[in-house]
Amino acid sequence: MANPTLQQLAADLAAGRTTSRRLTDEALTRIDDPKGEGKRAFIKVWKAQALAAADASDALRKVGMVPSPLAGIPVSIKNLCDVAGETTLAGSKALDDAPPAKTDAPVVARLRAAGAVIVGSTNMSEFAFSGVGFNPHYGTPGNPADRTRVPGGSSAGAAVSVGDRMAVAALGTDTGGSVRIPAAVCGIVGFKPTARRVPIDGVVPLSTSLDSIGPLANSVECCAIVDAVFAAEPIHVPEAAPLAGLRFAIPKHFVMDDLDPIVAKAFERACKALAAKGVRVEEIDLPQLNELVTLGARGTFAAAEAYAWHQKLIARRGTDYDQLVYPRIMRGKEMGAADYIDLLYARADLQKRVSAITSNYDAVIMPTCAIVAPTLDEVSTPDGFTKKNILLLRNTTVGNFLDRCAISVPCHAAGELPVGFMLMGEAMADMRVLAMARSVAPVVKG
Repeated sequence: MANPTLQQLAADLAAGRTTSRRLTDEALTRIDDPKGEGKRAFIKVWKAQALAAADASDALRKVGMVPSPLAGIPVSIKNLCDVAGETTLAGSKALDDAPPAKTDAPVVARLRAAGAVIVGSTNMSEFAFSGVGFNPHYGTPGNPADRTRVPGGSSAGAAVSVGDRMAVAALGTDTGGSVRIPAAVCGIVGFKPTARRVPIDGVVPLSTSLDSIGPLANSVECCAIVDAVFAAEPIHVPEAAPLAGLRFAIPKHFVMDDLDPIVAKAFERACKALAAKGVRVEEIDLPQLNELVTLGARGTFAAAEAYAWHQKLIARRGTDYDQLVYPRIMRGKEMGAADYIDLLYARADLQKRVSAITSNYDAVIMPTCAIVAPTLDEVSTPDGFTKKNILLLRNTTVGNFLDRCAISVPCHAAGELPVGFMLMGEAMADMRVLAMARSVAPVVKG
């Protein structure tokens, strides 16, 4: 049976068919289940606080105070968000002696103001610097579709918390795909907004040029609701866009190379299903995307900006870092100021040149990830980890570098390993992408 959506549960709460206390109890029970993934999916669980918030929500509802559709709904937040009174660990041991946060991050405060019940803080790739979801400090949660496989990252616990009904929605971050990758390989929906729409204050940064905060949930509509809360915008689920006449572009270059056969089959099937509904699906030449490989040859935003933030902590606690993450951060030490400035100009130039082509289409589409979730064995060596990490991240990084919005929706059939179908819009076309995704999601689901 499909996991319930925010709208279904909000309707049940409004009709008195359930209570926030009951929903929160159920979520916490799943987190506590020793046979489940709760102890690996969550780094911190706030049981007493969550139950108190649920009881308060039920009491407020009785007197007609329902601040949003999220009121009384259990949600999880990624472990790099500041929570007042808590030490922000960012999936690492190296920050365990840091002082507690004085205030909630704005996105956390906005969730609370919307009436959400925050059940805990989810596990992640250390410092959000991997698309695999592996964590040597707190364990690696098993993928809901196959426990021998990784959950994708970096928002690993976020995806598992939703997939395993330990939360109805999750706060994730996306610097190179960290919302969309785990959503895709765990079989749920993940939305990366245009970065500037949601503040990243009070969130441990990976790359301030690329970081964005987005929701993982069970439907496009759920993501639209949570995204509006994150952005402090009026909660509005865009009307589903008519499919007939839409023009979707598939880049021939870069994003369609070296696809896993399972991914290629699911994506082709999805494209045919959309074409049958009147969508014009066109392959386009977009060789500019190949430049993404060479643009990072002298250093990347993620490495340079991560090193700038981490250099003092590494000097003090470097031996406590994940040894698969540490060298990726240290590459930033070698990048000169001129190289960084060159990259800033190159990014702006590439954005203009790509947009000149893609703005003629309603969306650019592609598989979210080139591969299905790797097995834990496949990422158990540094070489295996690196190869799978590159393939998981490759397609999603396009949207971050180009400063776009994008959403991943499931396109696999029952019994198949999860595969994500990604729609990428222009910068600030977030509502348009959500409107199209509402129509696309039920068609591409195998």
